[in-house]
Order: sequence, then C-alpha cells, then structure tokens
Amino acid sequence: MFRVTSIASFMLCLLAICQGTNAASPRPNIVFVLCDDLGYGDVQCLNLEHGKIATPSVDKLAAAGMVFTDAHAGSSVCTPTRYGLMTGRYSWRTELQSGVVQGFAPDLVAEDRPTVASFLKSQGYHTGIVGKWHLNFQYLDPVTGTALNRKDGLAPVGSRIPDGPIHRGFDFFHGFHHARNMKCVVENDQVIEHDDEINMLPRLEREAVNYIGARAADSAQTPFFLYVPFGSPHTPIVPSKAWQGKSGLGDYADFVMQTDAAVGKIADALQQAGLAENTMFVFSSDNGCSRAAGIAQLAKLGHQVSAGYRGSKADLWDGGHRIPFIVRWPGQVAAGSTCDQTICLTDLFATLSELTGETLPAGSAEDSVSFLPALSGEPIASTRDGVIHHSISGHFGYRQGKWKLLLAKGSGGWSSPTEKQVAADSPIAQLYDMESDPAETTNQYASQPEVAARLIALLKADIARGRSTTGPESRNDTDNIKLWKSGTQR
Repeated sequence: MFRVTSIASFMLCLLAICQGTNAASPRPNIVFVLCDDLGYGDVQCLNLEHGKIATPSVDKLAAAGMVFTDAHAGSSVCTPTRYGLMTGRYSWRTELQSGVVQGFAPDLVAEDRPTVASFLKSQGYHTGIVGKWHLNFQYLDPVTGTALNRKDGLAPVGSRIPDGPIHRGFDFFHGFHHARNMKCVVENDQVIEHDDEINMLPRLEREAVNYIGARAADSAQTPFFLYVPFGSPHTPIVPSKAWQGKSGLGDYADFVMQTDAAVGKIADALQQAGLAENTMFVFSSDNGCSRAAGIAQLAKLGHQVSAGYRGSKADLWDGGHRIPFIVRWPGQVAAGSTCDQTICLTDLFATLSELTGETLPAGSAEDSVSFLPALSGEPIASTRDGVIHHSISGHFGYRQGKWKLLLAKGSGGWSSPTEKQVAADSPIAQLYDMESDPAETTNQYASQPEVAARLIALLKADIARGRSTTGPESRNDTDNIKLWKSGTQR
C-alpha cells in the first residue's frame, strides 16, 4: 500500500471538514450507490480474466478512486445488509434471524435507533434516498387509515407510509419497498402511482440526477447525502428495450450494463453540477449474484459472477457476501489505488462519524469501524476482533485475518451442497485459509482445532456483548440467537 498524503496534511484536511468552515475543503457531499445482487465478478475491472460484461462507468470510478478488494456485506441477502448499512449494526441482533422482510409491517429499524441518515441530518446534511428500502414499512389505506396487508395486493395510490425512510432520518424518498412490490411507487410518505417494473431503473436514474441538480445551488451551505439503492440487477430482470441484447450474454448481463450506465449518469450529474470534486462517491452491492441470473449459463459463456470465489447470493462462502466496493473522492483518495484491508458495509456509520468529526450517537453503530484511514493509504484502527458473516438461513461465519470459520456443513444458502445435501458424516463446520485458499476448497476445521476454537470463542463473545467493537456493553433485541444451525452444538 502506498501513502496518498502525509498524516499531517490529511488531518489538516479533516479538521477543515469537521469545522464546516468556508475553507478550501468544505464538508463533502456523499453519494452511496448500492446495487442489488451484483456479484463481485460482474464488475469488469475486478474480474479481468473472467468478466465478460462491459461496465465502463464503474470501471471509470475505480480508475479515479480506490478499490477495496476484501469488502463484505453484513449478510448474503438484501434486508440484513441494508439494516447493517443504515445502522452500523448486524441485523441478526434484531428479531430477523434469517431470510428477508416482505413489507406491510412495522419498520425493522426501531424508531429511536440512530441511522446514517439521521446522524448526518443532525450535522446539517440534507438526506435523500432514491431506490429500494426493503426494511419494512406499513401502508395505511387512504380512505380508512387502517393498515393494509400483503394479501390486499398493491397499496392504492394515496396510501400513507407512517414509518418509512423519512421517519428514519431521510428528508426525501422516491422509490419502492422491494422487488415483489416494485410497481408501487412511493414518494416521501405516500404512494404516488403504480408503474411497470421495467420503468423503475430509468426512474431511479432520473430521480437521482434530479436530486443532485436540485441540491447543487445549496450544497456549499448544506451538503447532502444521497443513498441510491438500485433494484437492479435483481429480479425482475427487465432491461429497457434500448438495452436488450446489448451484452450478447442474455438479459441479466444486459441489465448489469444498463445499471452501469445509470451509475455513469449519476457521476456525470455531479460533474455537470460542479460537485464532483467535493463529493465522496461510493459504489457497492448488497450481496453476491443471484442464481436467477443464470450463473451456470453465464459460466459457459466465459463469465464468472463471483470472479472465482466460491458460491453466490444467500451463501456463507465468499461469493455470497464479498462485494465490489469503490470510493472516488478527488483530492482525498488517490486515483487507481487499492486497499486489501477487510471491511464491512456496517462500517459506513463509523466512517462518516470520523469524517464529520462528530461522536457516534449513544446506542448506535455497535458493529461499525471507520475505514476513513484506508482512504489515505493508512491502516484501519479496528477495535473489532473480526467480521461476522451471515447467510440467508441464518448460519454464522467469522473472519479474522486470513482465517474464515463457517458454522455450516455446506453453503448455508442456495448453492450445492446445501445443508440438506451434505453427507451426514461431514464436519459440522468449515475453516479456510483465505490467503492460500481464497476459493474455499480445503476445509481445515479438523486439522486446525485451536484456530477454530479461538474464532468460535470470539464469535460467541461478540454476540453476547451486543456489539463487536469496544464501547459500552449493548443488548441484542432478542435472546433467540442460535449460534449453530446445523449439526451438534460444540
């Protein structure tokens, strides 16, 4: 790793940011684009040998910024990852122990829990979300005011949302809840129309660009945080007509290309508004590529969605949760740089706390570590022993340094062998050396019992303390956290 700036100059810049003065470096705007089910290998510059889908916009971001090569989602599926990103806390500390939420229910984020958005709003930021929420909210009938149920179908136009993004720290919301309810378009706290799914990605691109344009005139006095959680390339895989057939690899690859183009439009909007130089632009994904993409067929055509890492969405193997993570921030992050330090999407909260110079709110970000030093080529000062992984079925994993422990016999997700497919006499857990065996092919659980025992003890401690970082002991929202989902507890 090379050093981008001296410690002294970097800290002086941070001081100017924290003071919010009229110095040459005012507080930066923050744009965070989160793709849905985009695999690590679906970004061409991260998968030079086996990446066959053209992603010129994201590749351009990478060339102008820093690529994190060991970044992970807090889970290998949608809702848990989004909860962790917004709160800096693993979602299995809530009642959600597996799977995802389905909407038409109270928000998974407690009303009194600080979020990245509420934190930045308290620091004078305007906060906007354009895209997919997928953390639950309720729909209230526009006539009776009663809560609607999923069996009622699409919430009528005019339905009110009493506990959505604008009640969790955002000033503006335009988007939808999740893929199976994508036709229902919400703005702020109201359903405004019903629209076909194929129109959602162009809609989100347009709304994100419009948001940047609207904030441009005021950004010097009021910086903004724009969170853009796309619903693509998740199912329904619906590339617009102009993009159909573009990749030559099928609908999924077409949809990835269209998503990449939307990222480019957002980057262009920042440039045209004169905001690119003072905006930290982050690009990532919520988990690995879904099997709905046709992974086997893409592989036959030479494209590896996980870039050689084992597994895909839902799995405990790295293909399930290792994600693209790119940061462009002119003048602060060296163009064409890379970082191999391990980070997690839960780390956004602590990073923005350090960036603004404001202390984390009490009772927040229990699993968040700032990666801000890494942006200048410095070591991350982590108070966390390791990163915890979680699969769709709730199987736990633990990563510390080169070692990765999986408390599962198989994938813990959808890839073969699943927990039901693994032979009965298989080891009850897996242990891999990610330096020598990044594809997770040689299980050392039996041959390295001391390492396995140490990681299990750390995992147990992180669960019991209600946090994985140093700080006041916290409490999980539930006592129903089952460490072992397969085999006999050890």
